[in-house]
Amino acid sequence: MLTRSGIVGHMFDGTAPGPTIGPALRKASHVVFSIAPGADGDPALLRHRADLDAAENLQWLCYYSTVGVYGDFGGAWIDESAPLVPRNERSDRRVLAEQAWRDYAAERGVPLTILRLAGIYGPGRSTFDKIEDGSARRVVKPGQVFNRIHVADIGRITALAAQARLDGTFNLADDEPAPPQDLVTYAAALMGVEPPPEVAYDVAEFTPMQRSFYADNKRVSNAAIKRALGVELLYPDYRAGLDAIYETQK
Repeated sequence: MLTRSGIVGHMFDGTAPGPTIGPALRKASHVVFSIAPGADGDPALLRHRADLDAAENLQWLCYYSTVGVYGDFGGAWIDESAPLVPRNERSDRRVLAEQAWRDYAAERGVPLTILRLAGIYGPGRSTFDKIEDGSARRVVKPGQVFNRIHVADIGRITALAAQARLDGTFNLADDEPAPPQDLVTYAAALMGVEPPPEVAYDVAEFTPMQRSFYADNKRVSNAAIKRALGVELLYPDYRAGLDAIYETQK
């Protein structure tokens, strides 16, 4: 699929340098990193730092982090000035990886954009898919909200940040944090099907990872990235995003 789209793919499992990645990195001017860090740090930086060091035309770096680095704020609005109090090991590792990339970018003297992403959704990865495969649930935890971000907005903002050689750390989330059960209700209505019954959070069954997401409750502001690039989001709320996905699936 990548080849048909004109994209050259490279294999990298994180345990050793990718056999074909080095030459591509050494010729790169703009590089985006999106690999989740392990216990030892970011695999790309660990395995391919020498190749980045040898990239003579390196002009800009980007690292995808997560809004999970903030932890829980009881539903309050926060921006990039909020303290980082992550509540699980995955987010702890993201905080360390962010700083590792800042340190590296400073050493190289190149701008670095860190994008702290909210919950990612888009075609093939949305509430519609969960309804269709039977995994959708309407778990109700009073006061709980999440931000989300459509994949098209991630791509567009990243491209604009690359063109601007943007430097700094920014949240990338939608304009309207909302309760997770609202998305299921809305998507089911578009599909013309009954949504699954509501289930109280206190009696809902979760995997440990699923439950960890409900430990954080906050409203994440995206004002800084919109101001920095002078743009608005293509899909500022879940309704706009789900409407667009549904239109492509009809």
